[in-house]
Amino acid sequence: MQKRQIGSAARPMAIARWLEAVAFVVVLIVLVGGITRLTESGLSITEWQVATGILPPMNDAAWQAEFAKYKATPEYRLEASLTGMTLADFKFIYFWEWFHRLLARMVGLLYAAPLVWFWVKGAIPAGFKPRMVGLLALGGLQGLFGWLMVQSGLVGDMTDVSHFRLSLHLLTALLLLGLLVWTARDMRRLVREPGAGAAPLTLPAALVAGVLFVQLLLGAWVAGLNAGHAAYDWPLMNGRLVPELDFSSGFLWTLTHDPFLLHFLHRWWAWIAVAALVYLARRVRKSDRRASIAVHTAFGVMILLGIATVMTEVSLWVAAAHQLTGALLVASTAWAMHSDGVRVQEKRVSAQLA
Repeated sequence: MQKRQIGSAARPMAIARWLEAVAFVVVLIVLVGGITRLTESGLSITEWQVATGILPPMNDAAWQAEFAKYKATPEYRLEASLTGMTLADFKFIYFWEWFHRLLARMVGLLYAAPLVWFWVKGAIPAGFKPRMVGLLALGGLQGLFGWLMVQSGLVGDMTDVSHFRLSLHLLTALLLLGLLVWTARDMRRLVREPGAGAAPLTLPAALVAGVLFVQLLLGAWVAGLNAGHAAYDWPLMNGRLVPELDFSSGFLWTLTHDPFLLHFLHRWWAWIAVAALVYLARRVRKSDRRASIAVHTAFGVMILLGIATVMTEVSLWVAAAHQLTGALLVASTAWAMHSDGVRVQEKRVSAQLA
């Protein structure tokens, strides 16, 4: 195992707590992003204004101007106008998109400002500066994906954003969350073992992450295509085990666009993901029991909330809780994956010393 000299000025515990605080806000962003999608609020703000967009409209004239911009969107012309949307209705959806963007700005500041401070003070342990910069870049990229997602719903006759861009935006946020947790665990390990290197990614953990990725991707597509409304019964779908499918547009198109197939796959791939997560949790049960418990708890609650989301006909707060638990599952899985890397690394060192 490669040892690192962390330096006398290094403050790994302070950095760990900072990264965990950033991770908490990312979880909150994922929750608010889910509510934004569920309330169809994402296209209510048609421009990206870095500075002036921090404040919402402050008077009636400003609200009317924002509402006029929204009225020019395909979503309003082809959907919202048919339901008789009022200014009060618009203010409701505007709030969720504005709050989502505000949190994104906050997490950027919460990460960038302390990073500069830790860097100037020489508090970042040796070897970790590139990773810290990489996390900053990934956060910026995730924000860019968010704006590209919004843009996709402002053209032509699109009444929703592209579900492909939505999945890219969400999965990048979850990747950022996992890496924040992983790096925080590395920092905490440095507190216990000042000479410890970064934990490696083991092949079994990587395979589990791949299985979970598929489930999260399917979930993002289900959200983007409103496929949660394809069936409100469980375990059957509209009284059938396998829904009726139309492959006339080609297998690939159906696989990536058909709400019934995606809903079906999301339901049943979940159990493959559960099996993979149980395997990971058992691998770290002895070395890190808390991580094992966290993984079991997260996927258990997520499965129950997923079923409840279907049977409540996609109740806003049940569905939002389902997405929140998904973010917590990613954080828990990253924790367990890190613990598995530490376990394997320490086992190898013990074998070399024997």
